[in-house]
Amino acid sequence: MNMSEEKQTNDTSNEAKETATHSADAVKKANDGKNVAIIAHVTLIGWVIALVMNNGDKTELGSFYIRQMLGLIILSIVFAFIPIVGWILNLLMFVLWIMSLIGALSGEKKLTPVLGEHFQKWFSSI
Repeated sequence: MNMSEEKQTNDTSNEAKETATHSADAVKKANDGKNVAIIAHVTLIGWVIALVMNNGDKTELGSFYIRQMLGLIILSIVFAFIPIVGWILNLLMFVLWIMSLIGALSGEKKLTPVLGEHFQKWFSSI
């Protein structure tokens, strides 16, 4: 094998290694985003932890569910102070939370019905 063939073989090998490294990084980042999305659903403390985790290395999926959950948390707190009607609306918030959690578990970005687009706009700085 002459020098140019050896160099070509080494270049191909290096390109394969770089591609594998980039693929592994992409999978790790996707998993991190999914983890952040799921953690955001675990109470207010989980939401804060997810926010901190997402600040280090922002992922689109993690940020999406952090915004969705912030909207649901704020609405639930407001509804908690309204007697009877608010309690019924909090049951609806629970159903929306379950739907959001299912979306996070599947790794898909699913908007909360009715208000999801608004949550994304209102909290776009997060």
